[in-house]
Amino acid sequence: MGKAGSEGRRKSSKNKVLLRLLRQVRREAGLRQVDLAQRLGQPQSFVSKYESGERRLDLLEVDAVCKAVGISVVEFVRRFERAARREEPAGKPVAPGTGAKAQQGAGLRQRGAVEQG
Repeated sequence: MGKAGSEGRRKSSKNKVLLRLLRQVRREAGLRQVDLAQRLGQPQSFVSKYESGERRLDLLEVDAVCKAVGISVVEFVRRFERAARREEPAGKPVAPGTGAKAQQGAGLRQRGAVEQG
């Protein structure tokens, strides 16, 4: 499959990570969908739809969800990044030091060595 296909799988994988994390933080807070919805001033279907992927949240809504479950947006993003790295590529776990950031760093080191030599 070409580059476009792998990009689509990566986005799909990250979306699954996001949906899982949204559900996880709600459950960790000991809240049912209806409880969280009440805190957000929304109907229960609002929470159900974003947790199932039927609806997407904007940044302000993510911030409101984080506040309602008692975590910071920064912590939420950290957890998302950790979980997404574990899922690279296309949902397969990646060994430590072999993910996209490690590969980018290796490329930079190689270029630096060439430029210095």
